[in-house]
Amino acid sequence: MTFSLAIVGRPNVGKSTLFNRLVGRRLALVDDQPGVTRDLREGEGKLGDLRFTVIDTAGLEEATDDSLQGRMRRLTERAVDMADVCLFMIDARVGVTPTDEVFAEILRKRSKHVILAANKAEGAAADAGVLEAYGLGLGEPLRLSAEHGEGMPELYSVLMPLSDGFAERAAEEAPETEVELSEEDGDDIDTALPEITDKKPLQIAVVGRPNAGKSTLINKILGEDRLLTGPEAGITRDAISVRLDWDGTPMRIFDTAGMRKRAKIQEKLEKLSVSDGLRAVKFAEVVVVLLDAAIPFEQQDLRIADLAEREGRAVVVAVNKWDVEEHKQEKLRDLKEAFDRLLPQLRGAPLVTVSAKTGRGLDRLNAAILKAWEIWNRRVSTGQLNRWLEGMVSSHPPPAPQGKRIKLRYMTQAKTRPPGFVVMCSHPDKMPDSYTRYLVNGLREAFDMPGTPIRLYMRGQGDRNPYKGRREKNAGALKKHLGKRKG
Repeated sequence: MTFSLAIVGRPNVGKSTLFNRLVGRRLALVDDQPGVTRDLREGEGKLGDLRFTVIDTAGLEEATDDSLQGRMRRLTERAVDMADVCLFMIDARVGVTPTDEVFAEILRKRSKHVILAANKAEGAAADAGVLEAYGLGLGEPLRLSAEHGEGMPELYSVLMPLSDGFAERAAEEAPETEVELSEEDGDDIDTALPEITDKKPLQIAVVGRPNAGKSTLINKILGEDRLLTGPEAGITRDAISVRLDWDGTPMRIFDTAGMRKRAKIQEKLEKLSVSDGLRAVKFAEVVVVLLDAAIPFEQQDLRIADLAEREGRAVVVAVNKWDVEEHKQEKLRDLKEAFDRLLPQLRGAPLVTVSAKTGRGLDRLNAAILKAWEIWNRRVSTGQLNRWLEGMVSSHPPPAPQGKRIKLRYMTQAKTRPPGFVVMCSHPDKMPDSYTRYLVNGLREAFDMPGTPIRLYMRGQGDRNPYKGRREKNAGALKKHLGKRKG
C-alpha cells in the first residue's frame, strides 16, 4: 500500500459504487437515496498491478455547523487533508452544480493531487456534463462509469506515475532497522550515532487504547490543534504523520487509531484502523505507548508494548492524565512495579508521566525518546563484550545438559537498531532460555541498555571465529614488525 486515494464529491454521485469496484467487493452500502454513507470507510484497492488504500467518504455537504451534516463534512475534509490523492467525482448526467464549484475550490487549496472524474458518463446524455467539468479548473475529466466498470484503464494511467512517486517516498521514510555490523570492527568501532536531519527525521509512533489522549498529546507537542480530538473514543481512524521540530530535533510523529481488543473490533473500518496502527509501529524507530493513568496496563496495553518489542523498536511508556491523579507517588511506584512484572522483556524502559491537556511532562518525554533512540543505536566493542562474557561465565557457568558442558567461546555485536549479539558456543541448540535471559539482563545492566529490545543469537563452534582470526592476524603482524626491528 504505497498511497491512499480518497473518493470525494456531492451525495449520490456514485462514490461508494466506485469504492466497491476498486476493493473488489461490496463493502460500502449503495442506494439511490443520497447520504447513505455517513462515515469514512477504508479498503484495499486494486487496479491492475497497483495496490493502494481507498477511502469512501460521506457526500460533501455545505453545512458547517455541528449538525450531522456538518460533522460529516468535517470528517470528509479530514480525509482530503490526509489522503495522498483525491478523486473528485461529479455526476456527468446532472452536470456541474454550484455545490461542485464550491468543493472544487476547496480541493484546489487543500489537496496536492486531485483527479477529476465525471461519473455515469456512459452514453451521449453525459457529453454536456463532461464538457462542463472542464470549467472547474481541475484539468481534463476522466469519463467513468463506476457501475459498469468503464474508464478504469484511464484511471490506471493517471494513478500509475503518482504511485511510483509515493513508492519512492515510502522507501525513503522507512526506518533503517537490523543494521548489520562488520565482525572485523574489533575494538576500533565507530560509536557515532546516525545523524537526525530534516530529510531523515526521528520517527515516532504514538500508540495506545482508544481515548488515551494520543491526538491531544501530539497537538500539545505541535502547539496547534492539527488533529481532531474529543471525548468520544475512536475519533482517529487512520494513522496520520506530522512533521515537526521538537526542541531542535526534526521528528515525524505518527498518530494512530486506538487499538481495541479484538473481540470489540466489529466494524470493518476499525479493523483497518488497527492494521494501520500496526503499520505505523513498523515505520517508527521509537514507539510511545500511551496509557491512561486511571486504567493502566490493561491487556491491550501489554499487547501493544509487546508488539513494539517484537518488531524491534525502542519503547517509551507515557502515562497520560497525570494532572488529575491524586496519589501520585504511590501510583508511580505501583506503575513501575507492574511494568517490570508484566513486561520483563522491556525491563528498565523509560516510564514518563505526562498531561496532554496541560503540557506538563513533555520535556521529560522528549528526553526519554532521545535516550531510548540512542540506546537503540548503541554499539559495544568485541573486546568489551568478551571481557564481560568471561566474568558472567565465571559467576554463573552455563548448565551441562545430558552431561555435556556448554562452552561459550566468544561474543561479538552483529547488529544495531536494535542491538543484536552473537555468542559462539558448543551445543547452541541445548542452551536453555533461562541462561539466555541471564545474559540479556546482564547486557542491559553492564552496558546501560535499559528497555530496548536486545537480540541474542547462539551459534555453533563450527562457525568462523572472526575474533580469534583477528587476534592471530595481529600477533603475526607484531612478530613481523619485531623481526624487522631485530634485522
